Amino acid sequence: MDFSLFETETPSVQSERILYTPSDFAKANLIHLQEVGKLTARKRHESKRNNLTSYLFFLVLDGSGTLTYEGTTYHLKAGDCAFLDCRRAYAHHTSQELWTLKWVHFYGPNMGGIYGKYVERGGRPSFACAYAKQYEALIDELYDIADSDSYVKDMQICEKLMGLLTLLMEESWNGEERAYQNSKRRNLQAVREYLEGHFQEKIRLDALAESFYINKFYLTRIFKEQFGVSINAYLLQLRITRAKQLLRFSDKTVEEIAGECGMNDANYFSRMFKKVEGVTPGQFRKLW
Repeated sequence: MDFSLFETETPSVQSERILYTPSDFAKANLIHLQEVGKLTARKRHESKRNNLTSYLFFLVLDGSGTLTYEGTTYHLKAGDCAFLDCRRAYAHHTSQELWTLKWVHFYGPNMGGIYGKYVERGGRPSFACAYAKQYEALIDELYDIADSDSYVKDMQICEKLMGLLTLLMEESWNGEERAYQNSKRRNLQAVREYLEGHFQEKIRLDALAESFYINKFYLTRIFKEQFGVSINAYLLQLRITRAKQLLRFSDKTVEEIAGECGMNDANYFSRMFKKVEGVTPGQFRKLW
């Protein structure tokens, strides 16, 4: 792996950046760094990119400007962020209030799916972020790691980039109308806790929605957005996890375990168990 740390000073910008070349292993397996740095505009200017195999996150520290992405123009000021798929055309330029930015370009073999999930959950190309200090700290840490002599820096960089993506996912959930949605979010947390305490019982979606005074179609959609799985899939996870505990640490029969996990049909239980774990309950017990 290699990197190039340098400062640039032009009529338009003053910047400090690291251009980073990850190892072949990192490129094939990890979320990896391409570039990280800080920029202060010296006069109004525009930057354009298109078809760049990269994802960009930047934070506005001072000043203001605009971002044009997928035909929409966003106005950004200090404390705002942007998260973009750079394979699509974008442009950003500073206003008369010349801005200062910190940014990171990165990529990975699974970034398409991660960015797709970000958008699916309500993530926008730009937003007023609640975690500006945390984002800035992560960018600074990425800079320091890339500039270090650590022989595991690609793993350390991946860890920090995953931290960045985790914050973005947390902020992406229904980014608009935050106060209203936060109340709904708390309500869905209560739904999840109910499922965790009653998965051994028969649970019907209609009754569940009625208990929490939520429209069942809204409940189905928003539960999956927030927790990444459908209600039925989450119930199955809970039941299979409990089944694995009983298979490993009890002498109960498969029929008894099926009943304790909310699936009274042992044949159905065995099919679902194999679908999730790749082996039958009996095979799982022998393996462990």
